[in-house]
Amino acid sequence: MRSTSRFGPRAKAYAAFRPSYPPSAIDAVLAGLGEPDALIVADVGAGTGISARLIAQRGARVIAIEPNARMRAAAEGHASVTWHHGTAERTGLASQSVDVALACEAFHWFATMETMAEFRRIARKRAALLQYERDERDPFTAAYGELVRSYATDDTEAIRQEALAVFAAFPGARVRRTDHPVAQRLDRPGLLGRAASASYLPAVGPPAQRLRADLEALFERYERDGVVELAMVTFALVADW
Repeated sequence: MRSTSRFGPRAKAYAAFRPSYPPSAIDAVLAGLGEPDALIVADVGAGTGISARLIAQRGARVIAIEPNARMRAAAEGHASVTWHHGTAERTGLASQSVDVALACEAFHWFATMETMAEFRRIARKRAALLQYERDERDPFTAAYGELVRSYATDDTEAIRQEALAVFAAFPGARVRRTDHPVAQRLDRPGLLGRAASASYLPAVGPPAQRLRADLEALFERYERDGVVELAMVTFALVADW
């Protein structure tokens, strides 16, 4: 399935159950650029607008670029976020029209030289990436990761790791990386919804039923006071020129 369409059936789950980004990671994206209310940020592959709203809440104007109509439709509105149909390779934005070109938990779907050239074309100052990954030093998170990998229908997780290396070598830029630990607290429906938002896990049929049963059992094993905590690290990579 094409990356631009694969999340359509999961848009509601994505909007409801995907984690936010820690404030320190948003700080890293905006650091050194002056007052946020003077900035324009292109959030490329904006999905349901989780990161776009966080940036807008700091005062910046955000242009959210998202090719999937169902993802755009599932987004919660914000007065400082404007939505546009476009792709990472062809955003439709004018050259040097934004201060930052940002991709949040999406760069792995378009980690190409063409994308980086487009980011460099539209952004006056900076490109940035935010990407969260599980911290499997935590026992529950390790067990969840093992379960997810056993049901994975493609190699998305490996692709995400490769994308970090691609961005770290952003051509003609000075790249710095900071790591931001965070935990997502999930009740039983939240854990099931979190898995349902992943495009590489089965959504229908017997495999999906087995996955749900295994997630239920995992929750029962690790829950404390009706919740589990998924340990993660958000990686912030910032490329300046």
